[in-house]
Amino acid sequence: MTLKDSKGVRIGMTADEVRQTLGTLEVKDKTEDLFLISDVEMVQVVYDKDGKVSAVSITYSNKNAAAPTDLSVPGEEVAVGADGRVYKLVRYPTVGYWVAYSRTAGDAPAVSLTMKKMRVIPR
Repeated sequence: MTLKDSKGVRIGMTADEVRQTLGTLEVKDKTEDLFLISDVEMVQVVYDKDGKVSAVSITYSNKNAAAPTDLSVPGEEVAVGADGRVYKLVRYPTVGYWVAYSRTAGDAPAVSLTMKKMRVIPR
């Protein structure tokens, strides 16, 4: 995941663009799609009322080698909790979204990356 996209999916893309980028769907809906990339990687895409991407979430499980480390997403070191869990949310208001990284504890941790459009509050 970069600050611009997740698996090639960007905030604001249309459902057709997402489906062309990610390929075969597991679940197709007007408000969200679910893509099973592999046995250990899943991508969920949520659409707004205009049919544009408002959130992308990738879940990696079972020691997936493709899962990013906590350092690779937020761009800074993240403290590990006493129980081994990690969570970090970074807001990017100038581009209009936030990115969150979460990793469970244990020998086979699940890692989730979420990029979500921020609600703009007029001043």
